Amino acid sequence: MGNTTSCCVSSSPKHRRNNHSRLEPYRPEPELSREDTGCNLQHISDRENIDDLPMEYNPSDHPRASTIFLSKSQTDGEFCFREKRKSLYINHFTHISENKHHPGPVRRKYSSCSTIFLDDSTVSQPNLKYTIKCVSLAIFYHIKNRELDGRMLLDIFDEKLHPLSKSEVPSDYDKHDPEQKQIYRFVRTLFSAAQLTAECAIVTLVYLERLLTYAEIDICPANWKRIVLGAILLASKVWDDQAVWNVDYCQILKDITVEDMNELERQFLELLQFNINVPSSVYAKYYFDLRSLAEANNLSFPLEPLSRDKAQKLEAISRLCDDKYKDLRKLAKKRSVSADNLTVVRWCPAIIS
Repeated sequence: MGNTTSCCVSSSPKHRRNNHSRLEPYRPEPELSREDTGCNLQHISDRENIDDLPMEYNPSDHPRASTIFLSKSQTDGEFCFREKRKSLYINHFTHISENKHHPGPVRRKYSSCSTIFLDDSTVSQPNLKYTIKCVSLAIFYHIKNRELDGRMLLDIFDEKLHPLSKSEVPSDYDKHDPEQKQIYRFVRTLFSAAQLTAECAIVTLVYLERLLTYAEIDICPANWKRIVLGAILLASKVWDDQAVWNVDYCQILKDITVEDMNELERQFLELLQFNINVPSSVYAKYYFDLRSLAEANNLSFPLEPLSRDKAQKLEAISRLCDDKYKDLRKLAKKRSVSADNLTVVRWCPAIIS
């Protein structure tokens, strides 16, 4: 811009002619390679696309990849996972008896023309109690069927180095697997004290499996509490609008310090490579896989008869969805398609509460 030969500099015609006479003829310079310029940046077309990676490497990112906890539950010898999914109301058992002292036979709940049995858990509004139970069961399978190949144990998750209480950690703390009830009590205590939602429990499981995949570690008796705590801490901040502060967890776990919570959160984020995004498709996949896990372990969600008020509510929600997508249906009908690849768009109303 400051050169006198620039077109942006105003000068007299004579001055411009003199300057032009001193210009040398243009000679194209030879093209320099990337190595000659010292620029080793990879072109965007040469970079590896995450969608091209095998799905089993990123199950918490890819919606079509099988969840890790469901795969580990299928390898367990004590529970035989039924591949053919049945309706939840068929697998839900209840004891019905006229005499309280003599329990009656086990009966199944079937829907009929007069009575429809539904549970109160949906993708958008899961049942809190049973979702926590399913997440605890998934963590239990992670610990029980972990790979015993001597994977590294990160210090930030080691309960011996960073205890959650002042009580002495036993010497064999890393030898005995926790029971599913113990995991459930730990998770339920945090969710009850912090008033977290059921959706946060599903996101917690997503972050937990993403950590195990990215950091290439296993969850074991020595680190499961701090890994679960870090996942809950991060999920509550990402999902809830009014997140729980780190100092609030110090009120729940009396013997832990704020500095320890901050360091746990920082290293958890670094191990996740700051990837805290949870697509709706991944969230839905984890929700339905948790329901499949519950069905395979006789942990079905409670069923209740469809009442008149609930039926009217579902009808109102269905009407709202129908009005919402009415314009989209009109656009789909007007859209022109090729006769070689003719497809008919069919719309079916779905009830989602």
